[in-house]
Amino acid sequence: MLIKVFGAAVQGIDAYIVTIEASTSRGIRFFLVGLPDSAVKESHERIVSAFQVNGYKFPSCQIIINMAPADIRKEGAAYDLPLAVGIMASVGELSTSMLDDYVIMGEMGLDGTLQPVKGALSMAIKARNEGFRGIILPAQNAPEATVIDGLEVYGAGNIREVVDLLNSTPGHIQPLVRHDDTKKPRQEYSGVDFADVKGQDSVKRAIEVAASGSHNLIMIGPPGSGKSMMARALPSILPPLTKEESIETTRIHSVAGFTGHGATLITGRPFRHPHHTITNVALTGGGANAQPGEISLAHNGVLYLDELPEFNRSALEVLRQPLEDRTIVISRAKYRVEYPASFMLVASMNPCPCGYYNHPVKECHCSPATIERYLGRVSGPLMDRFDLQCEILPVGFNDMSSGRRGEPSAAIRERVIRAREVQAARFADEKGIYCNSQMDSRMLRCYAKSEPASIHLLGEAMNRLNLSARAYDRILKVARTIADMDSSATIQPHHIAEAIGYRSLDRASWGK
Repeated sequence: MLIKVFGAAVQGIDAYIVTIEASTSRGIRFFLVGLPDSAVKESHERIVSAFQVNGYKFPSCQIIINMAPADIRKEGAAYDLPLAVGIMASVGELSTSMLDDYVIMGEMGLDGTLQPVKGALSMAIKARNEGFRGIILPAQNAPEATVIDGLEVYGAGNIREVVDLLNSTPGHIQPLVRHDDTKKPRQEYSGVDFADVKGQDSVKRAIEVAASGSHNLIMIGPPGSGKSMMARALPSILPPLTKEESIETTRIHSVAGFTGHGATLITGRPFRHPHHTITNVALTGGGANAQPGEISLAHNGVLYLDELPEFNRSALEVLRQPLEDRTIVISRAKYRVEYPASFMLVASMNPCPCGYYNHPVKECHCSPATIERYLGRVSGPLMDRFDLQCEILPVGFNDMSSGRRGEPSAAIRERVIRAREVQAARFADEKGIYCNSQMDSRMLRCYAKSEPASIHLLGEAMNRLNLSARAYDRILKVARTIADMDSSATIQPHHIAEAIGYRSLDRASWGK
């Protein structure tokens, strides 16, 4: 008897349907074809044990299972459950009435207990798009899939519950109720609050501008000036994810296996802060079994690189293309995958090896050549991709000893959300564009309308600072964000002036 069971596999963050064909005939052998890897082949032993523990008899006949499409390698133990269902249905121990309408995936333990799989949300989206009625998953993954409209989601704890469901046994598991975590009130951020940051009002302003338009930011200053503290306070002022952004972000973390058991949608913007010893593959993604890297896990959020010059030069250079295209394409001999990588890059660094160049009190003992070599660890093209470049000076004693608290993150966050709402309305007809930093040249001409005096001021800055065409675009984007924060329809001269002021490292005198 020939039976078809439908599963799913993930390539990149997109899923595709895998058809599992099970056929039984006279004989005693077991064949599994369709380019399975070792983990898939080992499913035979897990299925045999699960059947014995739960009182099912493994068929004593020849079984041939094909996994189509046969030219794509099947990896992982997530096919255990659909393979087991196909074997049982092929010998008539399981009703086939529901098999054509459901995608089934799950890893099994030796006792038949279902273990979570990666990429459940992508599988659910594919099942809905392909016209399936529903999806059957391990109970830990099911809440994640319930955010998809028009799809029945069943969460099973073991193989017996799946058998009862497919046989319509009274008392079988029921579909889960749909969840939408994006409508839940946001919990207060429990990390660093800007109210605890002493002084540094100008830098706080720059961070607010960066958060309002999702602009790249670099802070350069001596040790102890508060660079890391302010960077870690950044998540407290970021706006919540929109429904579309939340689904995108959750899909990536689901594929990587980071969503957590019983989780639904990710509603807070990611904040990733890898150590400077990170490898190129860990940063960009890929590997033997392709996985998203840190730049994709930071999608719709923040990638924070502390002590930027200490990172491997080749790893930093990999960031240049994703910062422009907002995607990363991993091409290897056996696969080619594309991951989203629209992130806000925030970095911090010392101005020299000893850290005290331009310090108002402490003397720097580094030679000009040493300082130049140190700064040269970060290439000019990468530095040019930072929209805001802020030089930070140490906090004075009066500010440190003052008991006065600064403006809390909650107040700053309200202004950031208002600016993002202006941008959301502006880009309502632009697919995949949510903030000013994502504008291309066409959008800049359309949306970054400037007064003649503003254009004149920008032209003078271009000539005096010898800025690149990329810097020109980025100054306009930052100025557009500052204008949005002021509720101004056009970019005025003082908006351009403030945006130019955030290009500290472009000044010829800096670092000399």
